[in-house]
Amino acid sequence: MAAPRAIQRNLAWTRAAMGAPLVLLLVLFLVYPVGQLLLLSVYGESGFTLAQYRQLFASSVYLDVLLITLKISLVTTLICVVTGYPIAYLISVVDKKRKTTLLFWVLLSFWTSFLVRAFAWIVLLGRNGVINKLLISLGIISSPASLLYNFGSVLVGMVNALLPLAVLTMLAVMENIDRTLPRAAATLGARPGMAFWKIYFPLSLPGVAAAGIMVFVTAIGFFIVPALLGGRRETMITQLIIDQVQQTMNWGFAGAISVLLLFVVFIVFAAYDRLLGLSTMTGAAAPRNATPSRLSGPLQKAGDALLTLLGAISDRILRLLPSRRRDRNPDQAGMGLQAFVWIMLLIISAPTILMIPLSFGTGGLNWPPQGFTLHWYETVLSSPLWTQAMLRSLLVGVGTGLLAMLIGTPAAFLLVRSDIRGKAAWLAFILSPIVVPRMIIAVGLFYVFARMGLVGSAFGLILGHTVVAVPYVVMTMMAVLRSYDTRLDHAAQSLGARPIATLRYVTFPILGAGMMSSFLFAFATSFDELTIALFATGGLNATLPKQFWDEVTLQVSPAIAAVSTCLFVFMGLLIFVAERLRRRAAAR
Repeated sequence: MAAPRAIQRNLAWTRAAMGAPLVLLLVLFLVYPVGQLLLLSVYGESGFTLAQYRQLFASSVYLDVLLITLKISLVTTLICVVTGYPIAYLISVVDKKRKTTLLFWVLLSFWTSFLVRAFAWIVLLGRNGVINKLLISLGIISSPASLLYNFGSVLVGMVNALLPLAVLTMLAVMENIDRTLPRAAATLGARPGMAFWKIYFPLSLPGVAAAGIMVFVTAIGFFIVPALLGGRRETMITQLIIDQVQQTMNWGFAGAISVLLLFVVFIVFAAYDRLLGLSTMTGAAAPRNATPSRLSGPLQKAGDALLTLLGAISDRILRLLPSRRRDRNPDQAGMGLQAFVWIMLLIISAPTILMIPLSFGTGGLNWPPQGFTLHWYETVLSSPLWTQAMLRSLLVGVGTGLLAMLIGTPAAFLLVRSDIRGKAAWLAFILSPIVVPRMIIAVGLFYVFARMGLVGSAFGLILGHTVVAVPYVVMTMMAVLRSYDTRLDHAAQSLGARPIATLRYVTFPILGAGMMSSFLFAFATSFDELTIALFATGGLNATLPKQFWDEVTLQVSPAIAAVSTCLFVFMGLLIFVAERLRRRAAAR
């Protein structure tokens, strides 16, 4: 009896050691800072008070801003999911070579800085921008139109920024769908349209829901695009939080607004968890007790009738096509789908690509570019502000990538390989930095870091960036571990290898590509992070996104186009290296 108890104690200590660093990180730098911010909304100098909430609901201004935020977020989510679904579907069905090409462009857009893309739209939609020049040359308009600082420009920028996120989230689920099911339906007489809507689409719904909630939560906490492309009518609720902290230092009212924002987000996540389960956000299949089939009664019948109608309409449209296209396999992509996908990829990539010729032009940011010069690159490289910001971002990014990988990888092993109780609760806790809007985390960290003396320090930035990056590391490693053949570990142990030796010589060499991908994901998350850096730097020692933000908000210079080009090329090289490492590992 003593031996089994000793084994159980050792196992318990091992599990605790694997999960404790992540728990400690999130408790100290997520739960505590956010909790402090929320407590400030109900506690003042005189004790408990609801004055902040009375002020919040006394005027319709704040509720109007919340409604504007919800409208922008919901419309952005709808467009991203509807347009992203065909892109994710095509990537999931094409061969490996074309999949690599398509995925490269999606990842390039995903990892390209939000600031770079927002700035690119400022240039594109400006009075002397590409779109106005094109419309004038076609004779559609006679004078430049006002395309900036309205709802349309905000929506364009938001969709451009968040569409790659929707595609990657849906793709994680689509790649795990059994392709034989639509083909089996076809052999039983089902037409391609009916096979898709009745078989494939319901299986992809967890990915659609996960993409919707990821885009919605990111959009509702977004402020970069509305601040740069929107006007007064497009003010987001996160911009109110920034104003309360940076201009008036009214922590209590900022906490009250944060509570209102969190309440909306948690309602959405609670509904998602009840219907599908948070585990589907990692690419796992929806649990049996949490599927769309739980929608019983009239709602389920209405959904089934709608899918049947869509299938019938699709088959009628397909009958109008030539026989070769009409009789193709139900999971085979047509030319129309491929053309649509490439057009969408061009739209989300073109704004940043157009910055490249402008960065070499002598005519400023007017289109078309004139002349050729390296002056703007020389200006950036000779500026101590830009060079120090670049070095600081690299330092913080590498530190974040290493720390997030070291903390997140053991937690992923614990969730996938062990039978610990309450896995759903643990997963929800690990994903909480994604659930909580980034602005609330940033303001909470700023309040705590100010007391700890970490404002303006690289170590404080690394801690803050690790909090928001570690969930992506855990999700990446969980997906890798699910496809890992555990029989290799068992074979090594049966030959006398100890657990540590098995990890060192068998597990980690095979999982090296996944670990490198998780490191690069965390690095890219940190390298592009602005919200936390906006507060944690304290106006000093700016990171590259913070310096970029300061320049864009103060003046629009061609030097920013040069920085945008450098960032675009850097991210392209980063993705290329990651892909080469993945191929090398797969060839072993």
